[in-house]
Amino acid sequence: MPQATSPYHHGDLRVACVHAALELLEEGGTAALSLRAVARRAGVAPSAPYRHYADRDALVSAVAAVGYRQLADYLTAAHAEPSSVDDLAAVALAYVRFAIERPALFRVMFSEPCDRDSGNRVAATNIISAYLDSIVRRCFPGADVAALSTALWAVVHGLAFLHLDGKLEASRPSAVADRVHAAVHALLDGR
Repeated sequence: MPQATSPYHHGDLRVACVHAALELLEEGGTAALSLRAVARRAGVAPSAPYRHYADRDALVSAVAAVGYRQLADYLTAAHAEPSSVDDLAAVALAYVRFAIERPALFRVMFSEPCDRDSGNRVAATNIISAYLDSIVRRCFPGADVAALSTALWAVVHGLAFLHLDGKLEASRPSAVADRVHAAVHALLDGR
């Protein structure tokens, strides 16, 4: 007797799509990232990703959320509870190194349009913001947390993109480290 056929279920299509998108991103940059390409990579029908992602921006938000979580892990691995300017410089360097080591993901996180209503993306970015705010509170008691957090993030983020875009030398890790440490100290030692 023939067996009844059941509909094909991927398992976890949402995760498979994000994984496929991350692979495509690393291989070909943001130009390689499309729902159709993700479907091909994940081995599903071209329409399958649309079950979880309304459009490319929604997929990019999911990928960016993964990136923000990886960045948060990278920063806390550099220093879980920074309490000095030197500690903060180590965290800043980790941020810049993440950008240099994962340039396509970093650009998706910060340069690509994202789904503004993505709770997953918002939660992931809030992790980074909360971590930075906690550093400022710990290192600079009495400071305007919002203002100083924004200034620090702007400087470090600017350094990351200057290195990525070839405006600052990134071929030698020691040159990157020296520049990041000098910038953080220049900004904070004179406070």
